[in-house]
Amino acid sequence: MDQVFYPKFSRLAITGGTHGNELTGVYIVRQMQKQNINQIGSVSVCPILANPPAIEACKRYIDTDLNRCFTDVTLSTPVTDSSPLEVKRAHELNSLLGPKGSDRAMDLVCDLHNTTSNMGLCFIIDVTDCIPLHIAKYVQTKMPSAPIRFFNTNRASSSEAYCVDSVGKHGFAIEVGPQPNGVLRADIYNMMKEAIDHTLDWLNKFNAGTTFEGGQLDTFVLERSVDYPRDPKTNELTAIVHPQLQDNDFKLLQSGDPIFKTFSGETLNYEGEDLYPVFINECAYYEKKIAFHLGQKKTITLPPISVRTD
Repeated sequence: MDQVFYPKFSRLAITGGTHGNELTGVYIVRQMQKQNINQIGSVSVCPILANPPAIEACKRYIDTDLNRCFTDVTLSTPVTDSSPLEVKRAHELNSLLGPKGSDRAMDLVCDLHNTTSNMGLCFIIDVTDCIPLHIAKYVQTKMPSAPIRFFNTNRASSSEAYCVDSVGKHGFAIEVGPQPNGVLRADIYNMMKEAIDHTLDWLNKFNAGTTFEGGQLDTFVLERSVDYPRDPKTNELTAIVHPQLQDNDFKLLQSGDPIFKTFSGETLNYEGEDLYPVFINECAYYEKKIAFHLGQKKTITLPPISVRTD
């Protein structure tokens, strides 16, 4: 593939606490703020606690999920006194990090998350943007023993992208687990911190003129979501994730494999094409009526890239 050139990346935002009970990003950002880290090499760094009231309450959110508030429609709707707290905060963050889609937006936004699912270190990326893909590929080569994967939520368009990282010119989320809500684990903290350090290293090398060669990257692309079996009258769960599926994120699910076990002991098996389950039994997805996502494994070919010098 032909080489692609990009301008230097001078401004990086690192956001933690978009979900207030996902503590790894909260404490990484707090440490960066305490140490007054605002410049690393050629990169200006802006560490931000995204949702302070939710962090204080150690809750995912106060009124509504902040990480669903960054569509163009939401950001263009005037804020009123009755607007949800997180919608007000989304407008503030859009002013601070963006505005979304403008030349003034942050060059890169990295949003830090935890999951209760056995996801390892997962980059949530847009496969149409090769910058996050190259960064993810670089981190993978630097952390060969870590369980690193790449998941694409298959967003329809930038205007419909609803996450914090979509405000930047480029962006991605790092999702690390398993970790319970409201808990810190040293192994998870160290894994995320190392990934951030390698991201900054990549940015500085890129700015200094390093050419990053192309290559292939295996990604998992969202196909659909699966809800728990429910009672049609009460909407209550009638089954839970089967022990043979639990903790097996990114492992191929084939027709006939067990996925749920009813409270009466019956095993319910998967029916459909072979796909890969992701975010299995994620705590925060109960309210969204999602037991797990299913994705296809696809190989992305990356072009070589380097900094534009003109």
